[in-house]
Amino acid sequence: MSPTSWSVRSWPVRAVVAIAALGLGAPSALAAGQIKIGVIAEAQAIVGASIPQAARLAAEEINANGGIDGRKIEIVGYDNHSSAADSVRAFQRAVKDDKVKVVIASYNSEVVLALMPWASRLKTPFVTPGASSNEISKAVHNDYETHKYTFQGYLTSGKLAQSVCDAAKDLLVDARKMKSAVIMSEDAAWTQPLDVGYQECLPKVGLQVLDHIRFSLDTTDFAPIFSKIEGSKPDVIITGISHVGVQPTVQWKNQQVPIPMFGIASQATNETFGGDTDNASEGVLYQGVSGPGVAVTPKSVPFAENFKKKYGNYPSFAGYTAYDQVYYIAEAVKRAGSTDADKLIEALEETDYEGTIGRVQFYGKDEPFTHGLRYGKGLLTGLMLQWQGGKQIAVWPPDVAKAEIKFPAFIKAAAN
Repeated sequence: MSPTSWSVRSWPVRAVVAIAALGLGAPSALAAGQIKIGVIAEAQAIVGASIPQAARLAAEEINANGGIDGRKIEIVGYDNHSSAADSVRAFQRAVKDDKVKVVIASYNSEVVLALMPWASRLKTPFVTPGASSNEISKAVHNDYETHKYTFQGYLTSGKLAQSVCDAAKDLLVDARKMKSAVIMSEDAAWTQPLDVGYQECLPKVGLQVLDHIRFSLDTTDFAPIFSKIEGSKPDVIITGISHVGVQPTVQWKNQQVPIPMFGIASQATNETFGGDTDNASEGVLYQGVSGPGVAVTPKSVPFAENFKKKYGNYPSFAGYTAYDQVYYIAEAVKRAGSTDADKLIEALEETDYEGTIGRVQFYGKDEPFTHGLRYGKGLLTGLMLQWQGGKQIAVWPPDVAKAEIKFPAFIKAAAN
C-alpha cells in the first residue's frame, strides 16, 4: 500500500479575533513543530471521499488562525481502498513511520472494529467519522482500559434507528396515515443493531413491519427484491444502506416501484449522488446529521458552502463529522497541553463542542455506549432530507424544514 500524504501548509497569524473565537490561543510552551493527524478513509467512495477533504479544510482554517498554541496541524492521509487489511497497515504506518498523534478513521464499521485492537497496541487515540455499529462503543464500555483509545464520532446504529423512527412518526404516520413497512438493509455489521432498532421502534410509532430483507453487499440485481417487497404491499420501504446505494436506487426508479424509500441511505448524503444515479435519486428520503442549507448550528451552512467552493460539491455526512473532529481534537490538544495519549483521551472525554452537526459530547465510561455520541434534544437528533428537483432538501424536523415531502409520480403515496 502506498498511502497518499496531504500536508497542510501554515499561514501567519492574521486575526486575533478569529483565534479567540476558535479558543486555540496564542503560542505557549506547547509550541514545538507540527501536530500530525492521520486520516484513513475510503477516499474513492461516494461517502468516504468527503472525509479527507473536510479534514484538510478544517486544518487549513485552524492553521490560518494560528494553529494550536502556535503549532500547525498537518493532515497525513491514507486511502484504505475500503479494505480492513489496508486500513490496519495504514494505521501502523501512520503511528510508527509518520508519527501521527491521533487518527480519524473510516466510515465502515468492519474497518473500525479491525482497527480498535491496533489503537490499543499502539496507544493512539482515534475517532471514526461514520462507523455506527453498536459494538464499537459497547466494546469500549466492556473493556475500557483496552479500548479507551477509540471514540465513536457518529451516532450508533441504535440511535440512527431511533432518529428514523422519530421522523417516520411525524412524516409518514401522522401526516400521511401510513401503517406498514418493509425493512430493507444491506448485510453488514452496522445494520445488525440498526435492524433490531427498526423492529423495536417502527411498531411503536405506528408502522407494522411486514417483512425484513437483508441483502448481500455483492447484490447487483435488486429487481427480485423489489418484486418481493411489492408483493407485501407495504406503505414504505425503511432502508439501511450505506456501502451500496446507486444500484438499488436506479433500479427502484427503473422498475417504477410504487413505494417510497425512507431511512438510512449514506451515499444519498453526498451531493454527487444525484449525478451518480442519473437523477434516479428524486424522491429518496434519507436520514442525515446536517445538509445543504440546513442551519443545525451557526457553523453548518458556512462549512457546507466553503466545502462546495473548495471541492465542487456538498459533502457526505462523514464530511461534516470529520470537519468537526479536527476542531474538537485541536481543542482537546489545547486543553491537555500535550499530545500524550492518556492526557489526550482525558481531554477528548471532556469534549463539549458545538459543531456542524449539533452539540458533540461523548458518553462516559460508566454508560453502556462509552465514547459514543450523546443523542437527544439539545445534542444530536438527526434530520430527514429528500432529493427534490436534483437537490437535497430538509423536510424534518419542522424547525429546519425547507419543504414538504414530494414524491415522483410513480409512487402511490404521491396521490395522498
